[in-house]
Amino acid sequence: MRIKVLLFASYADAIGSPSVELELPEDATVADLVRQLRSAPGAAHLPARPLVAIDQAYARPEQRVAGATEIAVIPPVAGG
Repeated sequence: MRIKVLLFASYADAIGSPSVELELPEDATVADLVRQLRSAPGAAHLPARPLVAIDQAYARPEQRVAGATEIAVIPPVAGG
């Protein structure tokens, strides 16, 4: 399956785009998605377990991504 992954802030800057499309098997999990994303040019610095949201809800590494309408990888946020 082909999925679009939204990227924000430093992740989008590192990869050079606010989104990427990945080809994943039908039974892919969030962990599979992250592994493939980390192999993209500029993405090697992504943490092994970044915060991922599927359809605007935080997802666990073992959660399947099939059927998702929106997947986002969210970098750490700091502020004051």
